[in-house]
Amino acid sequence: MEPRLNFLANPVSGKALQSLASAGRALAESTLPAATRELVALRASQINGCGFCADIHTKEATHAGETPTRLHLLATWRDASVYTEAERAALELAEQGTRIADAAGGVTDEAWANAAKHFDEDQLAALVSEIAIINAFNRLNVITANPGGDYQVGQFG
Repeated sequence: MEPRLNFLANPVSGKALQSLASAGRALAESTLPAATRELVALRASQINGCGFCADIHTKEATHAGETPTRLHLLATWRDASVYTEAERAALELAEQGTRIADAAGGVTDEAWANAAKHFDEDQLAALVSEIAIINAFNRLNVITANPGGDYQVGQFG
C-alpha cells in the first residue's frame, strides 16, 4: 500500500507537519502522564481508523512500559478493570472529542466534569491539546492512505 501523497516530503505539507509535530512535542513537557497521552492517542487513532498512528502509539506505549493487556483491551476500556479512574475520564473525553460530529453538542458537561476531577487545569489543557493534535494527525494519514506497520520507536524524534 502506497500513500496517495508523501506529505513529509512535500514542502507545503512538510511545513505544516513540522508545526503540528512541534505542538505535539510540547505536550511531553506537561504534567499529563505519558501513559495517559499514549492511551488517548491510540484510542483516537483506533476510532479514526488510522493504522499509521495506531502503529506509532502502540509501539511508543510499549517502549514506555505499557503492558500488552492494557493495549489489547483499549478498544473495550469501559469493560476492562485495568485502567484507573483518571485514565477512564481521559478516554471518555478523547472519545467524545474525537466523535464530535456524531453527537449533538459535542463533549458533554459530565465528561468534562469527570476529567476535571482527575486533572488540574494544565493537565486538562494538555489533554485537550493531545486530543486535537492526534485527530489532526489521524486525518492527515487517513486522507492520504498512509499505511501503518513500519514505524520504529523514536523515528520522529
